[in-house]
Amino acid sequence: MSAPATIWVVDDDRAVRLVLAAALREAGWQPREFVDAEGALAALAESAPDLLFTDVRMPGASGLKLLERISAQAPRFPVIVMSAFTDVASSAAAYRHGAFDYLPKPFDLDEAVAMARRALAQATPAPAPAVAAPGEAGLIGHSPAMRELFRAIGKVAASGLGVLITGETGTGKELVAHALHRESARAAQPFIALNTAAIPAELLESELFGHEAGAFTGAARRHHGRFEQAERGTLFLDEIGDMPLALQTRLLRVLAVGEFYRVGGRELLRADVRVIAATHQDLDAKVERGEFRADLLHRLDVVRLHVPALRERAGDVALLATHFLARACAAAGVPAKRFSADALAVLAAYAWPGNVRQLENLCRRLAVLAPGREIVVADLPPALLARTPAPAVAADWQDGLREWATQRLAAGVPDLHAQALAACERVLLDAALAAHDGHRQHAARALGIGRNTVTRKLGSSRRRRE
Repeated sequence: MSAPATIWVVDDDRAVRLVLAAALREAGWQPREFVDAEGALAALAESAPDLLFTDVRMPGASGLKLLERISAQAPRFPVIVMSAFTDVASSAAAYRHGAFDYLPKPFDLDEAVAMARRALAQATPAPAPAVAAPGEAGLIGHSPAMRELFRAIGKVAASGLGVLITGETGTGKELVAHALHRESARAAQPFIALNTAAIPAELLESELFGHEAGAFTGAARRHHGRFEQAERGTLFLDEIGDMPLALQTRLLRVLAVGEFYRVGGRELLRADVRVIAATHQDLDAKVERGEFRADLLHRLDVVRLHVPALRERAGDVALLATHFLARACAAAGVPAKRFSADALAVLAAYAWPGNVRQLENLCRRLAVLAPGREIVVADLPPALLARTPAPAVAADWQDGLREWATQRLAAGVPDLHAQALAACERVLLDAALAAHDGHRQHAARALGIGRNTVTRKLGSSRRRRE
């Protein structure tokens, strides 16, 4: 049987030390009290605790100074910072110096014990997976659909053939284009990307083919277009389905004979460029409607590679989420975090309409905002939870609530009324904020309450979650 964990409590307030130490002792741990940071630092020369609670503002060295000293030594152990001054600067400084979590005073002893239990469970975090350097991240996946895509890229990359990449928005079509270029004979030459939907139609021709000085108002000097920039390399044309018909004719000539003129120019230029195009649209349907040239589609669609939607490769979600979270934590300069098994199960069950891009953005958000080192289901956005299939729960929310209450009453769960009200309130607040892009005044108006009420309830909701 392992020895109980040792937890140090550093606070100049005797009452806080006594009640917190008593609660920790009752939970089965061995607390040790210190009146100031200097005493704790002196004790660290002989031994280290499994967990440490520290106040921020104390006579002598502050809790942040203590945290800074602890973060510089080994072995590391989690630190929970307590303070009645819950300002942004203090909490940000605590996390910046490696705090496990921030506990605002006054706090509920049950919350403190729960936070200690969570910290001890994560005291030795799993090593973070290797993360590719920025700009070097490639395709990730081990699902059958992705393995088939990897095989196709391997076959096509070295061929030099034109490729049309299809797939929903956010699936990673540009990563496929990068992989095709990286594994081709043109790898040492430029990879130039252009999103045709992001450039105004009147400027797109100049962006592609360049222009001569004086070709139009504002053209003060010669401009080399993307075809010239990609010479002997690869030109990636994203969202090719949005290209205007008139410009499609010019592009077709380049693909057919490898020649073009700059806008306003008379010099015939040769183009030694491999063109890879991508779209989320049905180009065959656009051809039928007369919105896309059939002959251009035939030129682009020599080889077609389809990137599966994330919902079609649910087995890759955990792998992607772990990778994105590790990279996001490193980029934000925060301690490494990980997903709990339950949180990963929720992520895998979600439909991900925004695909991999949506998952990556979520991981960036959680890396900064989620409390603690482990991301649990409660840290996930309510909109994501609401769209996750929930077996054995009726479709009508009142029936679902009734079943939820029945199950917990049968299990003898206490304070059920308060739990239900808090959960309902949190769902309403988060749903209203999501519906109004985080705008608190608009969300408050939609719920029929005041903006200050929304702000106050969000604060109390976050404290309960922590």
